[in-house]
Amino acid sequence: MTDTIRSRERRTGWILLAPALLTLVLVYAYPIARSVWFSLFTQNLGTRLEPVFSGLDNYGRMMQDGRFWQTMSNTMVFTISSLILELILGMGIALVLNQAFRGRGSVRTIAIIPWALPTALIAATWAWIFNDQFGLWNDILLRLGIVESGVNWLGQPNLAMMAVIAADVWKTTSFIAILLLAGLQSIPNDLYEAHSIDGASSWQSFRQITLPLLMPQILIATLFRFAQAFGIFDLIQVMTGGGPGGATETVSLYIYATVMRYLDFGYGAALVVITFLVLILVVAIAALALSKLRTVTGGMNQ
Repeated sequence: MTDTIRSRERRTGWILLAPALLTLVLVYAYPIARSVWFSLFTQNLGTRLEPVFSGLDNYGRMMQDGRFWQTMSNTMVFTISSLILELILGMGIALVLNQAFRGRGSVRTIAIIPWALPTALIAATWAWIFNDQFGLWNDILLRLGIVESGVNWLGQPNLAMMAVIAADVWKTTSFIAILLLAGLQSIPNDLYEAHSIDGASSWQSFRQITLPLLMPQILIATLFRFAQAFGIFDLIQVMTGGGPGGATETVSLYIYATVMRYLDFGYGAALVVITFLVLILVVAIAALALSKLRTVTGGMNQ
């Protein structure tokens, strides 16, 4: 009797999950499978209309593609730099917003506005801020006497990368802060009170209580932001277009140029597959780390 009930519940569960699973298959699995299939063909509409099966030739070509490795390097620099800055600033903002003060609700609402604004609009605004002739940032530096003439922020490789990172950090730090704030509010105040009775300082409480218990939220926020930053397109496309000289070109921009400009669908599909595999690898590592963190923090809470 018990087995019959369990079998019925299991069948009901699969029926309820079926629409969500079907949606995932249609939205994610099918396009990825098609990309894998296309990556095994050579199809460049600029020279040949019919696809020709070429096996792993596109992947071999990728290993020798200097532009691919440069865009991958640019993507990793952008992603890691943005993540580190956003986590540090987001943690600081979350700690402030977790305190009790008048107007805290309004401040929390205002803090999320940069994240809610359209990325293309933000990118156009920051492109104007960093304009070498009329930009706000150069005007401030000139008034303070830090520079003698306008700096071409978006026209120099290193400065252009710094500019797009600054724009991304301004937009997405609030997202990190909100996620960390939710984690902070789940930590019992009794732990801090007991720790302070033992003579612990605020820094010791932060290091020994807040950080360990907040690690799952930090990891989740890192995972979300890594996926978003690794696939960045619109911000850099509007601000620099990947320039100057490819200094800010990311993998997403290279895929776009390969498919839409050069009409090289087979090679573009191979680039998509490799990008997807990198993200899957990061997600797998993060999921493993998250499971271990939940075990550790669960033991601390008991």
